[in-house]
Amino acid sequence: QVRLVESGGGLVQPGGSLRLSCAASGSIASINTMGWYRQAPGKERESVAAVTTGGRTNIADSVKGRFTISRDNAKNTVYLQMNGLKPEDTAVYYCNAPRVLTTRGSSVLEVWGQGTLVTVSS
Repeated sequence: QVRLVESGGGLVQPGGSLRLSCAASGSIASINTMGWYRQAPGKERESVAAVTTGGRTNIADSVKGRFTISRDNAKNTVYLQMNGLKPEDTAVYYCNAPRVLTTRGSSVLEVWGQGTLVTVSS
């Protein structure tokens, strides 16, 4: 079993900052890519950012310059630093690992966390 657990969501005023964390646990050998998605009310889930074990990142244009993704490979943890938050950033943020290699040698595909709510409002 592989699990992703997010933390760090909450209510913040426009212009404020939050830092989300996502820790992976289970029989994990390696996780090449970890990322964040978000889903606002009435909208489809969209990719926000992703990072590989080598540190290569991909950031959505809508958050570029405001959000930063990083990871601690030793802890199998990924972070999303969100600065300059706007009301339109309000959403449930989900952690994702497209492919997890387990210690048994098998792969688990599309692992998702339970989501953490970020609300940007005055």
